[in-house]
Formats: sequence, C-alpha cells, structure tokens
Amino acid sequence: MHGLGRAPSGHVNSWYAATAHPAPAFPSLQENLDVDVAVVGAGFTGINTAIELADRGLRVAVLEAQQVGWGCSGRNGGQMIAGLAGYQRLLRQLGPGDAATIWRLGVDGLDLVQRRIRRFGIQCELKLGVFTAACNRRQMQALCDEKASEERLCYPHSLQLIERDQLRTVIGTDAYLGGILDHGSGHLHPLNLCLGEAAGAAGIGVRIFEHSAVRTIERGPRPRLHTARGSVVADHVVVAGNAYLGGLVPELDGYILPAGSYLIATEPLPETLARELFPQDSAVCDSNILLDYYRLSSDRRLLFGGRCNHTGRVPRSIRAALLPRLVKVFPGLRGTRIDFEWGGTVAVSLKRIPQLGRLPGGLLYAQGYSGHGVVATHVFGRLLADAISGATAEFDILARLRHWRLPGGKWFASPALAIGMSYYRFRDMI
Repeated sequence: MHGLGRAPSGHVNSWYAATAHPAPAFPSLQENLDVDVAVVGAGFTGINTAIELADRGLRVAVLEAQQVGWGCSGRNGGQMIAGLAGYQRLLRQLGPGDAATIWRLGVDGLDLVQRRIRRFGIQCELKLGVFTAACNRRQMQALCDEKASEERLCYPHSLQLIERDQLRTVIGTDAYLGGILDHGSGHLHPLNLCLGEAAGAAGIGVRIFEHSAVRTIERGPRPRLHTARGSVVADHVVVAGNAYLGGLVPELDGYILPAGSYLIATEPLPETLARELFPQDSAVCDSNILLDYYRLSSDRRLLFGGRCNHTGRVPRSIRAALLPRLVKVFPGLRGTRIDFEWGGTVAVSLKRIPQLGRLPGGLLYAQGYSGHGVVATHVFGRLLADAISGATAEFDILARLRHWRLPGGKWFASPALAIGMSYYRFRDMI
C-alpha cells in the first residue's frame, strides 16, 4: 500500500503522479525580471491565466513554490463539472440577470477546458458523463429543480433523469434513490492536464519557475515579488495560490476554509466487474455536502474520494477512513486491495461560490473553488486576463459579491470547519 510520502517526481504519492506523463522541469528563479504580469501559483488558475495573457501579447512570469500542479490541481478527483456554482445559489446571490450570465460562463467552461486539451494535444483521458446521485428525497427534488432551471436556461447538453429502477444502467449499486446524468460534464487525469497546459504555456512564451516560493509582495505602482534568489516586478500580480497561499496576502485570510479532501485507488478491477459497476464509465458524486465522489481510472482502478473528518487534520489512515464508505456503496468490493492513498487541501468558500476580486497595489486574486475547480479555474483564468486587459464586465459581477470572513482568520479556521462540517453532516442525514 502506498502512503502520503513524496513520489519520485516531487508530487504526493498518488495514482496521478505514478501515471503522469513526462513533463519539462522548470528552473527556479535566480534573477530579477521585469514583466507585464506576475502570477503566484502554477495550478490550473495560474497556468490558465498565463495562457490567456500570453495570447493577448503580454509578458508573463509564473512563480510556483513547489512544482506545476503540486497542489489541488494535481490531486483532485478529476471531475470536470459544468458551472461555477449551482444556478439556484447564484440566483439567491445575484438576481436573475447576473445569475444567468455567470451560470453561462460556467457552462462555457466545459468547452474552454476541451479547447485547451485539443490546442496543446494533451493526453489526459477525458471522458464525458457525470452522475449526481440523490441519497434522500429532499436531494432528489433539489436535483430535479436544478435540472428544470438549467433546461430553461438552455443548457446545451443532455440532462437525463435516472429513477431508482434505472440506477444500474449508470452505476452498479442500490445505494441511491436516483439522480441526474449530465452528458456534457466529464472526468479526466487532472495532473496530466495541468502539466500539459504548463508545457503549452511555456511554448507560447510564458516563463514558469518552480521551487520559487514568493516570500513577500512589495506593493506599489509596479508591485515586486521577492523569492529566495530573485524578484519579479510587474504591472499586475495575480494571486492564484488558493488553499496553499499560506498567509502571503493577509487580506485574504479567513475568507476560505482549508478543508482536507482525500482519495484512495484500488487495485485494477477485472474488466467485467468494472463494466458492471460503471456501465457508462461516468464519474459519480453524491449530493451530500460531505460528499463521496468516485470514478474509474484508465487502468480500471476505482478512484474513491471524500472528506475524512470534520477537523481539517490529515487522518492517521486515509484508507481506514474512506474504505468503509466505499464498501457501503459497493459491498462487493470488500477485501479489494488499496494501492494508493493521498490527499490535499480544498479551499471552501463559505457561500460555496468561488471568490474573485482586486486588492490595493495592483493585485488580483481567485480562490475558494469548494472542490469543483477544474472548470471554474479555467473560466477564472479568462476573467482575470480580461480584467487586466480592460474587459471587466463579467469580472465585476463576481467581484461585487460579498463573502463572509471568519473572525480570527486562520486561528479560527479549524474550529469553524469542525462546527460547520458537523452541521452539514446532520443536514445530509435528513
């Protein structure tokens, strides 16, 4: 069984790292640069912002404390789900006009990810189909209401209602009441996507520096970022560290909850069993706030994920925490060998809508994807580049949103997470 130690590539020892394609090793920053835009973080947000900016002819440098895709972009469940947030949640926050605008951005994000894949020829095992399952009648009604709303808004893909007696046409379990199969969303190998996008970005002139943690940001008309052995001065700075920002920008402290999310990967399943459990090879997530999410890998492993506890602390054994939940959904997999276990930190926005905005001194930021960032990060990369280029209409809608901030910042985050997760666990049960 593989643990949480670092893989030879420098990434956590995940199935993704074990199956990652060869990727360029980027240097650390050891000079003083002058660029148009400096980006902090080489995950999906940072790399896609850099691509969008380079396409506009701007000089861009990306500074990454570890390696490209080292954070949640390279560790997540790999579900490419339409939207920045559910339409009903956006409607409550923004009203019908702006909610529809932002909802369509999230739908367009599906095509944006696929255009990126085609443009750079990225082999990341993209497959279409995501099934959102209902665990109780309240959830089933909410899914049906959301389906009706999205169809009124002309969602361009099929949303198929799956009743309980049809469940096994989608997923080989009787654990749910039914759900919605979205034929436009999908799943993929997130680390290979991020590595492929970084290689593509470098190919169009983006300068990427790994092992170049930003220690301080000197604010001013042209802010300067300082690392251990170099600096970058720029007209604009994009802060894209999300859950791994580490207090670099104090104004952002307390606006997100750093929640742990973890995955296990089984041994490869026999082909007949894999086909029985996933007849359409769709990814699956349930409708709980403390949700389970899972899918088949390209080599027929079950990749099963979720949150292990309510405290945000790394569990003593990820396998021990997640395996009972896996067996509850698939009792026939009891005794199946677990080959990989790994985790990471997800930045949860308290309103469960990603956060986007400006800060004094030439800084822009994006964070708080709440576990659904594959599409949202790509959309936000475009919005950040649009705002820097002067097209701010869609950016400003999201920037106007007021987000709750935890009192006490990071010191209150763990207790708040524990209280919040306990509340949502109770909600999930009723």
